[in-house]
Amino acid sequence: MAQTNVNIRIDENLKREFDSICQDLGLTMTTAFTVFARTVVRRQRIPFEIARDIPNTETITAMEEMQSYEERSE
Repeated sequence: MAQTNVNIRIDENLKREFDSICQDLGLTMTTAFTVFARTVVRRQRIPFEIARDIPNTETITAMEEMQSYEERSE
């Protein structure tokens, strides 16, 4: 099967962390991206949920306390 190059732009720190995890798993970044691409093609979807981060109860409470504090200090 013919091979081709794919170039992506990624944050330097994210790349470094991703590469480190791949190495720990015995993979190259190329292999990890290939696994991802094959899974997308096989399943015909992104193989994980993509969603906005929804704060948990503790975070919501902290945000509300901060907002209340800011309103009192105005």
